[in-house]
Amino acid sequence: MGMQEKLQELEARRAVLMQGGGAKAVERQHSRGKLTARERIDIFLDHGTFTELDIWAKPRMTGFDIDNRELPGDGVITGFGEVNGRPVYVYAQDFTVLGGTMGSTAGKKIVKVMRRALEERVPCIGLVDSGGVRIQDAVTRSMFDGYPAMFYQHTLASGVIPQITLMMGPCAAGAAYSPAMTDFVFMVKNTSHMYVASPSLIKAAQFVDTTDQELGGAMVHATVSGCCDLVAENDEECLMQTRELLGFLPACNTEKPPVYECDDDPNRRDEELLCIVPDRANAAYNMRELISHVVDHGYFFELKPDYAPNMITGLCRLDGHTVGIIANNPQAKAGAIDINASDKEARFIRFCDAFNIPLVFFVDTPAYMPGVEQEHGGILRHGAKVLYAISEATVPMITLYIRKAYGGGSSAMCSEPLGSDLLLAWPTAELGLMGPEGAVSIIYKKEIEGAEHPEEVRAKRVEEYKSTFGKFPYHAGHVQWLEDIIDPRDTRPLLIKALRQMEKKQKSDRVWKKHGNIPL
Repeated sequence: MGMQEKLQELEARRAVLMQGGGAKAVERQHSRGKLTARERIDIFLDHGTFTELDIWAKPRMTGFDIDNRELPGDGVITGFGEVNGRPVYVYAQDFTVLGGTMGSTAGKKIVKVMRRALEERVPCIGLVDSGGVRIQDAVTRSMFDGYPAMFYQHTLASGVIPQITLMMGPCAAGAAYSPAMTDFVFMVKNTSHMYVASPSLIKAAQFVDTTDQELGGAMVHATVSGCCDLVAENDEECLMQTRELLGFLPACNTEKPPVYECDDDPNRRDEELLCIVPDRANAAYNMRELISHVVDHGYFFELKPDYAPNMITGLCRLDGHTVGIIANNPQAKAGAIDINASDKEARFIRFCDAFNIPLVFFVDTPAYMPGVEQEHGGILRHGAKVLYAISEATVPMITLYIRKAYGGGSSAMCSEPLGSDLLLAWPTAELGLMGPEGAVSIIYKKEIEGAEHPEEVRAKRVEEYKSTFGKFPYHAGHVQWLEDIIDPRDTRPLLIKALRQMEKKQKSDRVWKKHGNIPL
């Protein structure tokens, strides 16, 4: 057989493998509103950049009838390519091949690209669409060929390279821990779900009726569990969201995020900022709108927008540089920090710190959320995660007091003792242990209770307090709780100027340790 014949055979064999589970399986996939694994890769990666690995790999022989079936690539497509000209590794489970179930060969293929991504210091992206472990294979395979090996690789890569999971179909049982160990999880509405125990198992064990979507659908994980960072309407939107996210991130922890040319004037002063915060201290306002008037072109890439909505987290650019934003939301629980908000904030801080992304805190919080439920749920432990994450961070951190910063809420939004590099305040800021009314009620408790006209005495003491210790925000400046009180219109220019100044920041107070013991 000559070279031409050999090449013809090669292409014929490759063409068969490229069809996945065949035309009927592809049709079923499309009928469910889902793209195939190859279609997803084609959309996700820059055109013509995908190099596939191990396309010829065959499943391990199990001794069961399944050995007689053709399973191209063992149900997973792996390789490398580029996103906006930057290299990434990718694996995509192929639901058209035996439901994308995980066999030994598939496990080896996935672990290989995870390992290579770490060695080459580039992001690793997983497109998940799988019926779970392939039982016929799992009963006799090596433990090193499945999910435990993936868990280990996730851990090694954590904080070194970005890891992103796209949930584009089912993911159940032990397999569902893999997405949870990555940095971000994006899910597709109505077609994706993940859980440890299936509805049928819950029915058998607890006699409770539920569905895939009710138990572990995208909206559940985006609003209740917090396991999902963004929800997409369809596969294509999910893939494009991921491309956009990667544009904010460095390839690894030894690099800085990419810098983009910016035509939004760094010295822009926005008059709208004068009108956003209401005169009444207990009136809500739109913090997202405030952020949009500060960042480049008003664009804010929010993460976990529907989970713990009292805390806002996301990425933006200032003068073309990636910045992480953490903000209290006065429109949800008055911006108080509860258990879920604490977890959301702490995890985002640690991600940004791992990948050299500066942080800006927009502060308006009355403090940690009080309540029996919060105390019993462990607000002390969860709130301590935030304090630990801030104290551990070494990236530039700027704190901007918009309005309230009372009690422990001030520390939870990065006060100077925890590591803030610059403390700025708007004239509307209120900093202190508590508000004037609360402070007066404690300090002058006996005087007020013993007075003939207690309300008059209370009102008098409140006014006195407001003119001294409670004179916001000037008393905070007197005692150096903040470093300057600024015109809101100067917020963008000052943040950009400060971040330029801090670009080469290095922390010198770190002692060697194997690792800390964060209050998980």
